[in-house]
Amino acid sequence: MEKNSEYKGTVLSLGTGGEGIIKYGEERAFVPFCLPGEEISFRALKISGGAVYGKLSEVHTLSPHRALPKCPHFEKCGGCQLQHMDYSAQLAFKRENVANCLKKLGNIDFEVGETVPSPKEYGYRNKLALPVGVDAHGETAVGFYAPRSHRIVPINSCALQPDWSDVIISSLKEFIGESGFAGYDEKSRKGVIRHIVCREINGGLIVTLVAARRENISRFGEILSSRLKKFTLWLNVNASSGNVIFGDEWHIVRGQGYFSGRTEGIKFKAGANTFLQVNDGVREKLYSAVLDACADKQCAAIDLYSGGGLLTAMLAKRCAVAYGVEIIPEAVACADGLKEENGLEGKMINLCGRVEDRIGEVLSSTRGMRRVIVCDPPRKGMDRGVVKAVAQSGAEKVVLVSCDPATLARDISLLCGSMTDEGGKLVKNPAFALGRCGPYEILSVTPYDMFPQTRHVETLVVLGRVDAGE
Repeated sequence: MEKNSEYKGTVLSLGTGGEGIIKYGEERAFVPFCLPGEEISFRALKISGGAVYGKLSEVHTLSPHRALPKCPHFEKCGGCQLQHMDYSAQLAFKRENVANCLKKLGNIDFEVGETVPSPKEYGYRNKLALPVGVDAHGETAVGFYAPRSHRIVPINSCALQPDWSDVIISSLKEFIGESGFAGYDEKSRKGVIRHIVCREINGGLIVTLVAARRENISRFGEILSSRLKKFTLWLNVNASSGNVIFGDEWHIVRGQGYFSGRTEGIKFKAGANTFLQVNDGVREKLYSAVLDACADKQCAAIDLYSGGGLLTAMLAKRCAVAYGVEIIPEAVACADGLKEENGLEGKMINLCGRVEDRIGEVLSSTRGMRRVIVCDPPRKGMDRGVVKAVAQSGAEKVVLVSCDPATLARDISLLCGSMTDEGGKLVKNPAFALGRCGPYEILSVTPYDMFPQTRHVETLVVLGRVDAGE
């Protein structure tokens, strides 16, 4: 195949990013926005080894699962990959993706459960985060980044967001027009406004304008006040040259800076930088399943990578005691606030530090107790030392929550013994096919569609200790 040439073929399957896969002899073409069974034409944009990356030109034969995208920016904006696919097919794709990662990367052939659907296919996100920059003509642009770039695709609305997002975007554009504050240019480091971030909590909106320097944005608060009933406004100053959204300097412009909420019987306060799952309906289903899988009054729960402590608090309410381990001091302070707010002193213990450094201490503190371990690591998965400590913990159950099927497969394979670590490299364990090899076995694998219309999936895995009850 040659670069920039046009080709025709039939899509055989989907890749992990939702792109269609077409075979040409020994070569494979990866083309976004097409579906299995469709005959398509595409242009080869990049060739690397035996892989060809193409751009869809035309669909000649439509799949019965093809859907009409709701967003006019689909295929241009990098936020969604699956709006061209009907929802039943999206759920099936995510289930298959998890199963394939377990098999190909973890040497695990296990029946993955049906993907738990989102109550809302669109308009489900409780958080909006938009970069503000400049376009090719030097004009201020508000929108999402295009795929694999920092070029902003200007938008007025997003189909994944509730209606309030349209109000936030239009209000920001009005403020920019009145104030003359320009969008931030990452190359020249000129301009003022870098991001707009908004989170909905219990009907209230926590709005944060991120700027390169401290400016008077009270007029932005006035514009929002004329359109919104319940909101609070922050100014965050980020003068760094990096890609992080927030800086360390915060100023309340309007309101008290936070709103209160309640989930699974736990009262909480959320501010501009509080982590919460973006899909309220799926979060409730997921956390309920975690609690059902592991919580009882006789056990000690150990919540690794515990963030702001919301799940730790839920576990503390159901278990004899719950330990949370988190590296970010602000998140641990938030968890301590949850403990006080919900009367969980003595039942909820929050520790600050790296999980690999603190897990030994927690295991020593719970020696002699029945233990369950809950682990919701970042996308890169668990540190290898954490996997080893969990494997040797003797916990009755290990409950994993993951946003990346690939790193999930790696971590599970080490806990179940399907793979072994040889000098930092994972290799298949030939003894695994003959019987149980690791300290744990898989009890269930369930994908949750936290992010409809995108390739991303949240997965809940429950592991049981091999010798438990024997």
